Amino acid sequence: MIPLAKPVFGLAEWENLSTCLTTGWISSQGKFVKEFEDNFAKWVGCRYGVATTSGTTALHLALVATGLKEGDEVIVPVLTFIASANVVKYCGAKPVFVDAHPGYWNIDPNKIKEKITQRTKAIMPVHLYGHPCDMGPIMQLAGMYGLWVIEDCAEAHGAKYNNQMVGSIGDIGCFSFYANKIITTGEGGICTTNNRDLYEHMVLLRDHGMSKTKKYWFDEVGFNYRITNLQAAVGLGQMSKLESILKERERIKMDYDSYLGTAKPSYGWAKDVCWLYTTLVNNRDKVIEALAKEDIDSRPMFYPLTQMPPYFSKEGFPMAESISRRGITLPTYIGLEKCDIKRICKIVKEIGEI
Repeated sequence: MIPLAKPVFGLAEWENLSTCLTTGWISSQGKFVKEFEDNFAKWVGCRYGVATTSGTTALHLALVATGLKEGDEVIVPVLTFIASANVVKYCGAKPVFVDAHPGYWNIDPNKIKEKITQRTKAIMPVHLYGHPCDMGPIMQLAGMYGLWVIEDCAEAHGAKYNNQMVGSIGDIGCFSFYANKIITTGEGGICTTNNRDLYEHMVLLRDHGMSKTKKYWFDEVGFNYRITNLQAAVGLGQMSKLESILKERERIKMDYDSYLGTAKPSYGWAKDVCWLYTTLVNNRDKVIEALAKEDIDSRPMFYPLTQMPPYFSKEGFPMAESISRRGITLPTYIGLEKCDIKRICKIVKEIGEI
């Protein structure tokens, strides 16, 4: 079977894990946590990193650190994984949805301003499927209205906007290290920032809100969002091969583009990365069925959040709805052979009528 995704590990991960097991440092206390945070933050182009249990908890931690509270609003793309909206609800705030851009599928910056109200406190651009958002207009709007910008970079490790890494443009960047992400710690995430006050607040909140100067004294309600030394050990091993992983994923994307002839439009400000190769086809569900018969895994694109019960709305988002209806995600992992990609594309083109 050709799976949708699978992680790739090597000697570095095994050696780091062995160190954890032989020394007994397996929880959140251990040298690899801070080393992983520092290395990843530096790679992104930020001064600080705060590792967490998942990409979702990274987003939640970031929003709480900015002071988001009940009754506030956050601008969120309607076409994204549901965690982007859920974390807003965790804070008692309201996600306000914006339609997708037709070319690169992320939040359409031209449609954000009309959704800003006196209750708006933040914008959450999501760098969907590895393509950066058009961050210039978003940052301009945030500056005009005094809004926080929390970048959801869960799927975009290494993507750049005008040669600047995503996760270093807004106030806080949030990444995921789930098993199918570009690099993985199994479960895990990280917040990156250049704001020392936000960094210190997130560190406090991550560890139950416990004072750093007075043991078992709690200044505010926090969370147990600490990553383990074991996970950070794997993360460091992954980072040692990150550039080669990105290069190989770029090769996979180019092979798909070549065989399908369906490459996205290019934008001068964008340097995308290949998370899970996703394209638009006709007869999407039939394509998924045909691939499954050949033991090839695939999945539909994310659904617009307002089509699902937690966020159901009669408000129309025509571009997101059109993109989602045709979107299909195809196998993407290190080790996927060119001949397999060619076989996948043959089915997609025939059934999808490309």
